[in-house]
Amino acid sequence: MNLTMLSPGKEIFNGPITSVKVPGINGQFEILKDHAAIVSALNGGTVRVIDEKGASVSFNITQGFIEVLNNEVSILIHSLAAE
Repeated sequence: MNLTMLSPGKEIFNGPITSVKVPGINGQFEILKDHAAIVSALNGGTVRVIDEKGASVSFNITQGFIEVLNNEVSILIHSLAAE
């Protein structure tokens, strides 16, 4: 599965992953391989990515959208939240 995460100014992440957990507007949800196609709005919160080697990386976002189609995950965010 591949993830591309973009903000208006730059590419935040691009590469193979095993899972991604996002802050949906109705609560957190996780995307795994072969997930059904989905488009959803995202609230501010933490996006947690597990790469193909098992390493975890997290991004705090303000808001955005996620699209999943054929094991391609696209996350478009407004901006990264201040730490």
